[in-house]
Amino acid sequence: MYGDRVIHDVDRLIELFDDTFFDKYNTRLIKGGEEPIYLPADAENAFHQIVFRSDYFSSALHEIAHWCIAGAERRLKKDYGYWYAPDDRDRPTQKEFYKVEELPQAIEWGFCLACGIKFNISMDNLNGDKTDELAFTSNVAYRLSKLLSFGFPPRAEYFIDVLRKEYFPKKVFTPKSRAQLSFETTNSKLRNSRI
Repeated sequence: MYGDRVIHDVDRLIELFDDTFFDKYNTRLIKGGEEPIYLPADAENAFHQIVFRSDYFSSALHEIAHWCIAGAERRLKKDYGYWYAPDDRDRPTQKEFYKVEELPQAIEWGFCLACGIKFNISMDNLNGDKTDELAFTSNVAYRLSKLLSFGFPPRAEYFIDVLRKEYFPKKVFTPKSRAQLSFETTNSKLRNSRI
């Protein structure tokens, strides 16, 4: 933070991710990729890599979202074993893209809220069909509302807390136990009765 202004430094985001997940998951966040990709550990790299585009903060958040929903077996496969059709997708392929992107983009939106930055929906098809763009945006928003109501996947939930503490430390709510609330209520009544 700089005064009241929040700085969204990608190197700090990398530190936060690595400090949070490296020891348990042997995974690092790597900037500078021409295209985002997940690379499992192999003979050349002793750790898994979430590679995001250039030094784009939002690209990092998006790739972390994918990692947060990938199961243990998928995290052993390049790009989690998913297909990826490049830009210029036709209508049926774009609809398939929408199906697999709803949850990661909803999680990314949750990360953006925790960081205090604007979320931008991604059709990821600059030169191709963008059919049903409004429906896709609505579906992502609906998924986010369900996540906010019923909880995010565990790694995403944990990282949201890390981001919230980093970007809004004074606003992090710490729940109180019933005993603490009861004690405060009793003390408040005692103070008021003396006035």
